[in-house]
Amino acid sequence: MSTELVAERLLSAAGDTDPDRAARLLFQAFVALSRTADSHQMLPLVARAREARDTSRSARTELIYRTLVGIVATRARRADGPEQLDTAVRIFDGNAFGDDPVLVECALTAVMTLMRPHEARRFAPLVDALDLAPVDRARMLAMIGVGDAWAGNLVRGQAELREAARMAELAGSLDVQAEATSWLAKCDALRGDLDLAAVHLDQARELAARVGSAWVARHLPECTAALAFARGDLDAWAGLLELVVATDTGVTAGLQHEHRWELATHHALAGRPEVAAGLLGGVDDPPPSWPGGPALPAWRAWILDPDSPATTGALAATLDDLTRPAEQLLTARIAWLLGAHHGRAGRRGEAARLLEQACAGYARTGAAGMLALVLRDLRLLGGPPATGPSTVGPVRVAGPAAPGAAPTFTNRVALSALTGAEARVAAAIADGLSNREAAQRLFVSVKTIEFHLGNIFRKLGVRNRTELAARQARTG
Repeated sequence: MSTELVAERLLSAAGDTDPDRAARLLFQAFVALSRTADSHQMLPLVARAREARDTSRSARTELIYRTLVGIVATRARRADGPEQLDTAVRIFDGNAFGDDPVLVECALTAVMTLMRPHEARRFAPLVDALDLAPVDRARMLAMIGVGDAWAGNLVRGQAELREAARMAELAGSLDVQAEATSWLAKCDALRGDLDLAAVHLDQARELAARVGSAWVARHLPECTAALAFARGDLDAWAGLLELVVATDTGVTAGLQHEHRWELATHHALAGRPEVAAGLLGGVDDPPPSWPGGPALPAWRAWILDPDSPATTGALAATLDDLTRPAEQLLTARIAWLLGAHHGRAGRRGEAARLLEQACAGYARTGAAGMLALVLRDLRLLGGPPATGPSTVGPVRVAGPAAPGAAPTFTNRVALSALTGAEARVAAAIADGLSNREAAQRLFVSVKTIEFHLGNIFRKLGVRNRTELAARQARTG
């Protein structure tokens, strides 16, 4: 049954019952619609919840009303959203509501919308103890998984999102499966599971299309951008960030500033300061209470003048201010940006210190994919200072060297960009095997070989199998 039909039945039932039960049915209708409808479509729910609250005046109905109005206001960018949600959380914490599935989900949704993902973990024991339908358990587990990943525990978050997607599939809930799978794809990318991330992205797109999920569709470009970055494809990453910034993707997670600042950094370090300034112009810094808020003003100043010792030092100083769980990945990212910038300028001591700090941050959060990229910049400190245009993050892969040329550091870096699966496919193709023969050797499908070959050709800058074999021969 479609989510709209489920919501319609719940809304119809809410009109023929007492105010407290009506409020519960209204929240369940919101849950049914939340992954397929936009915020303006939720306004009638809020109006009916207000009527129920005004009639009942019970703490339970007040909690439901405050949650609904706060979520809808936040999605619609109204300033009163956080205050309403804070009130909802206080009501939950001040009462013994932990045995009520509807109220537990209200409070869990409220803390996530408030961008306090580390608090989602405290709801896990409550969810475990509740007697829930599989789809309800999958939905709440997905929120807890996102919270854990966002708060810097990618290992646990990835496992929980996998389980949530599996449970949603078994329950036949395509909308919950789509949401869990989309966030799982981003988590996979950060963790370095790039092939899985690509598979999960395709699954999330198909699932979102099958249910018409506006909510999931809105966030898919952000997840796709994470995979492009983890693959080292900066051109695709920058293009996707243009889309993400234009559509304000990530607004509910507080990431819209980070996305814009990242894109501005990319242009600034690539020698396009006017583009960077245009992206930041007229955009206010978030308040310090925002995740990353203490660092973003200094990051802005550095983007506008990245070669200034003053702006560089000021941005580095903010790393000590990023102490909240949701800021761990940002802390590692800023350390990486500064370390790579020092390295390009030949300041190897500062570069090594900051890059090691980034490595430690990514290792601590389980972001193995990001760690692998930082390690390349750390290894580059052993070579001569870089020249030419700066880049942000992953090393760009140079075109193929001239036939017969000796192995170069760039060649070796390019090959290190391949995942384990890609390296095995590259070796098989370089041995002269056809796609079918390579598939038989590696116990995978021919389509998998074709998928990996596309990535290999792009990463190594080669055009065909002959050039791939020559590249493999030169680099050993």
